[in-house]
Amino acid sequence: MSVVDEIKERLDIVEVISSYTPLKKSGRNYKALCPFHSEKTPSFVVFPESQHWHCFGACAEGGDLFSFVMKHEGWDFRTALEELARRAGVELRPRTPAQVKEEEEADRLRELLTTAARYYNHLLQHASEAKAARAYIARRSLDDETVERFRLGYSLPGWNRSRDYLTEQGYTIEELVKAGLLVRKETGSTYDRFRERLMIPIRDAQGRVIGFGARTLDPEGVPKYLNSPQTPLFDKSRTLFGLDLARKTIRRKDQVVIVEGYMDVMQAQQAGFANVVAQMGTALTEPQLRQLQRYTKRLVLALDPDAAGVQATLRGVEVA
Repeated sequence: MSVVDEIKERLDIVEVISSYTPLKKSGRNYKALCPFHSEKTPSFVVFPESQHWHCFGACAEGGDLFSFVMKHEGWDFRTALEELARRAGVELRPRTPAQVKEEEEADRLRELLTTAARYYNHLLQHASEAKAARAYIARRSLDDETVERFRLGYSLPGWNRSRDYLTEQGYTIEELVKAGLLVRKETGSTYDRFRERLMIPIRDAQGRVIGFGARTLDPEGVPKYLNSPQTPLFDKSRTLFGLDLARKTIRRKDQVVIVEGYMDVMQAQQAGFANVVAQMGTALTEPQLRQLQRYTKRLVLALDPDAAGVQATLRGVEVA
């Protein structure tokens, strides 16, 4: 775990931001008059589940607790890091040049994947080609709030439409391949990995996009779900879908419910069961278990009642 992740793990964004500006509870979230521009109606929202903030007014921007402190105080990242580390009781250790380079490359890939997620989300809402995706969401009874909380999106048909858009945003072909968005053929040419699918961003425990799950909209399409390949950011054996939204509730309730799929998590969260996550595969792994044990020792396996689900449950019990 990086120093930044450790600080985010220890600090609650609501407590940090409320030390700068008064917050008022509003449903699951908190609202305030934006501290960055003058307004009479609160447009500044803090999302405790994802540990992010966003101004829906004149600023039209958002971020995490680091970006808030940097913007509020006019600090650079290092100064904000030192202050938040002090608050969290985290000791800062000198980084080697190799560590600095690795972190910079990881940050660049996260930025790329976040840009892709926003692009797919925009297409889902506005593209005429996304009609089937919107109909599928309606059939699964996912409301607008859930679509936005999970940042669902849509990838266009065609072999290079995502590639063209993202390279126009300044990202290189090599970065797109490294992030798992492009497939490179033996000839050296590339094509979009995700085409004409419902796009489900996969986020780490800190709410940063690290990959995608993509569901076909063709009843005969295979595979039904196509996930990102293993990348410097994404390893399905170490990832739990929905943990970024569920971790605070898991800790508070001292219990986690583990389900199989993306849709299970989204529908459970929508129904008010906020301590639900999904394993990224057919069985619970030891790295996933260790990650959950940071929050609770009480695990409930609620996998599908088919043969594969029963076997996965038995393997999960063995791991636990």
